[in-house]
Amino acid sequence: MALEHAILVSLSERSGSGYELTRRFEKSIGLWWNATHQQIYRVLKRMEDAGWVSVDQVAQSGKPDKKVYTVGDAGRAELARWLAEPDPSATARELAVKIRGAALGDPAAVAAEVTRHRDAHAAQLDAYLLIEKRDFPDPSVLSGQSLHQFLVLRGGIRTEQGHVEWLEEVLQAFHHDA
Repeated sequence: MALEHAILVSLSERSGSGYELTRRFEKSIGLWWNATHQQIYRVLKRMEDAGWVSVDQVAQSGKPDKKVYTVGDAGRAELARWLAEPDPSATARELAVKIRGAALGDPAAVAAEVTRHRDAHAAQLDAYLLIEKRDFPDPSVLSGQSLHQFLVLRGGIRTEQGHVEWLEEVLQAFHHDA
């Protein structure tokens, strides 16, 4: 995913200037996606050139005109395409932006994507749990390198458990929202 899709989600929720968009990122999408003010402005320019957003100049007293960006038809089409597109290699932040934007496209397609990711994380969790059972039946006796290996494995287990729990929560919420 490109920053463009995160910006399309944000601007679809509410039009705004680059400055306003940067502030919104810091408070919402920025929890998942960090973007500098300069990055956002460069991407907004590319999106304008591609016809995904339009720009209105708003006069301001004692200041330069403010550029307010609004998602256009081509931007809405691109966002809907991206939201529906399966991406098995999507990161948690990319999936989070898709979840945030689900109502802007096909929520069922996003739910299917969430299900695929939940299943992949559940399979990885199962693999880690088998390794734990096979290689570390009594963690209380571990020390040195074997303890360090076990601790890294436990980190993987906890990470996968967290992903599975979060994605299951998302799916339950989607089900109740339908």
